[in-house]
Amino acid sequence: MSTLRQWNGLSGFPRRSESQFDAFGTAHSSTSISAALGMAVASQLKGEQGRAIAVIGDGAMTAGEAFEALNNAGVCEDIPLIVILNDNDMSISPPVGALNRYLAKLMSGRFYASAKEGMRKMLPPPMRELAHKLEEHAKGMVMPATLFEEFGFNYIGPIDGHDLDLLIPTLQNIRGLRGPQFLHVVTKKGQGYKLAEADPVLYHGPGKFNPHEGIKAGGAAKKTYTKVFGEWLCDAAELDPRVVGITPAMREGSGLVEFERRFPQRYFDVGIAEQHAVTFAGGLAAEGLKPVVAIYSTFLQRGYDQLIHDVALQNLPVVFALDRAGLVGADGATHAGAYDIAYLRCIPNMVVMTPGDENECRQMLHTG
Repeated sequence: MSTLRQWNGLSGFPRRSESQFDAFGTAHSSTSISAALGMAVASQLKGEQGRAIAVIGDGAMTAGEAFEALNNAGVCEDIPLIVILNDNDMSISPPVGALNRYLAKLMSGRFYASAKEGMRKMLPPPMRELAHKLEEHAKGMVMPATLFEEFGFNYIGPIDGHDLDLLIPTLQNIRGLRGPQFLHVVTKKGQGYKLAEADPVLYHGPGKFNPHEGIKAGGAAKKTYTKVFGEWLCDAAELDPRVVGITPAMREGSGLVEFERRFPQRYFDVGIAEQHAVTFAGGLAAEGLKPVVAIYSTFLQRGYDQLIHDVALQNLPVVFALDRAGLVGADGATHAGAYDIAYLRCIPNMVVMTPGDENECRQMLHTG
C-alpha cells in the first residue's frame, strides 16, 4: 500500500493487469452493473457456475447507464447477477427498524424464495397478479422496494452494512436465489474513524498523514487553474445575472464552492450525469442564459454525443471549463485529460483554447 497512486505503484482503481481479483477495470462511475451483467451472461453461455456481483454507490445511481443496465438485467429472469447498492449518504432511504431487519433475513432465505416460486407456478394468472400486488404493498410499507422490483429484481433491504451479523447471512442467502437480486445496504462514509466521519470529502482520497493527528492544513498553496476559474466565474456572475454554473457532482474539484455559496440560485450540481449536464446547458443557452459547465476533461467524454448534437450543431453559447486537462499523475490513465484537444477540434462551431498562465486563463474564459 506504500506505493498506492505513485509512479510504478498500485493503481487507485481496479486494474485487470494488476491483480486477478480486479475483475474489471473501473474509475469512471456507474459502470459496474453493465459490466457485471455482461460477465453473468458470458458465464451462462459458457455453462459456468457462479454469480457476478456489482457494487455501486448511491451517487453513481444518478447516472443513466446504471438504470439502462438495471432495465436490461431485469428481463433476464435466470441471470446469476447480484447488485449491491452501497448507500452511504442516506440519499435513497434509511433502514426502518427491527421489522425491516427481520424482513431482510426472511426475504433472502430459501424458504421464502421457494414458497414464492411455488405459488407463482400453482396460482392461475389473476390470482398470481393479486398475490404479487399484495406482496408489493406489504414490502412497500417498510422499504423502497417498488422501483427495483419493477425493474425485475428481487429487492432486499435496506440493511445496516456495518452489521456483519446481518450482512453476511443475507449475502449467503442471496447467493442461492434464482434470478437477479438487489441488496440495498446503508453505510456511513469513514465509519470507525471520527475525523473521516466528520469530513468525508476531505478524507475521500488523501495522501499520507498521521491517523492520530489527521490531515493537517497546509500553508498558502500556489494558485491553481481551478482556483483562477472559480474566482473568474464569481466575478462574471456578479456582473451578469445570466451566468450560471453547472457541475456533474464535482463542486470541490472544479472550484465551484464559493460560487455555490454566493449564487445558490444559479448553481446546479446535476449529479453524476454528464450527458444530462451538457444538454441541460444547451437548454439554458437556448433561452438566453450563459451556462458554464465545469467538468473534468475525462468526464466530458461521457457527454460527447450531447456536445455535438445538442450544443455544437445548434451553435449554442455554452462555455465548457475543462479541469484536469493533460496528464494528471496520481489518478492514472483513466483520469488523464489527454484526448480533449483531439476530440474537440473536429466539432463544428467549437473554439478550443488552452491557457499558458493564470492571466491567459481569465482572458480566455472572458472571451468564451
